[in-house]
Amino acid sequence: MKNILLFLLISLLMLSCSNPTDNTEPIDETDIDTKIGQMLLIGFRGLSVTPNDQIVKDAKEGRIGGIILFDRDVELQTNVRNIESPEQVKNLVASIQQHSEIPLFVAIDQEGGRVNRLKERFGFPKTVSQQYLGQLNNNDSTRFYAERTAATLSSLGINVNFSPVVDLNINPTSPAIGNIERSFSADPNIVYNHSKIVIEEHHKRNLLNALKHFPGHGSAESDSHLGFTDITNTWQSVELEPYRMLIDNSFADFVMTAHIYNQNLDGEYPATLSNKIMTKILREQLNFTGVIISDDMNMSAISQHYGLETAIEKSINAGVDILIFANNLIYDEQIAVKGVDIIKKLVEEGKISKERINDSYNRIMKLKEKLL
Repeated sequence: MKNILLFLLISLLMLSCSNPTDNTEPIDETDIDTKIGQMLLIGFRGLSVTPNDQIVKDAKEGRIGGIILFDRDVELQTNVRNIESPEQVKNLVASIQQHSEIPLFVAIDQEGGRVNRLKERFGFPKTVSQQYLGQLNNNDSTRFYAERTAATLSSLGINVNFSPVVDLNINPTSPAIGNIERSFSADPNIVYNHSKIVIEEHHKRNLLNALKHFPGHGSAESDSHLGFTDITNTWQSVELEPYRMLIDNSFADFVMTAHIYNQNLDGEYPATLSNKIMTKILREQLNFTGVIISDDMNMSAISQHYGLETAIEKSINAGVDILIFANNLIYDEQIAVKGVDIIKKLVEEGKISKERINDSYNRIMKLKEKLL
């Protein structure tokens, strides 16, 4: 822990003394590798790990800034992935975390209801959906479940919950949101209120949250996990309101992107790859200064339409700070190695600026300070 604290203090001191707009000063190989590694969050297989496992090597060699845990392996169609019992998960997290010089983000999708990785059959507490809580609209009930979730995650060493969903329930039959009860409400004020409560309970235990899925997935008529998702004719500007309120009141650690396409916002790229949406709207219009994290880059809305290098280049230049490769829809044990190599190559070719890498690294390290 002393080494971790020293590393963070030195890194932050170096960053504070540097001029982030100066691209003429050379960056040594180790430095750029460290910064790029922090921009990758990776999924992996295994209920336990050994020093020879690739995810441990990636952590030890600084190729990743975080990991994500799942209860199910989608590609293999099995219920064996990373979660078996509370003790097993705690040991798994600790065994990977100990190999990383910089503390890892350890993330999970623990929304409650259908999107619930820590299930009762594994020995974890019962959860309820966000829709159930939104319809109940009782602050005490939402706080009860949020506190229980936060306590569970904290006990396991998980420090990031990809929750709450702040998509508005504009289309109750939306396959990825409304149809599986992931939205609190169609009313932005109800979404804001209950999201705030969830985040407050997580923050009490030094846990971080991701608001998702920007700029709003609740009106979609298709699922971006499965392919191209066009919300041009269904999206409404009111879908930005929960983000605006949560950002204005300092309840936004991460904002997660949506792989949706909206011709009215960007006629060329889906949101994750769109500078107009990620930078012009989220950063400049809504004044978000935290970490932008992609949804899973393996989802078909991206992987079926863009090559890996193009998707990485466009998303980083759009303003995304961390790329998730969940390694669940598609599995590639070497994805962190490939990701670092691709980003480094793009920097060397001038397709991604060193300033852009520095900006993401600064934001990531600032957020990781909250974990100490």
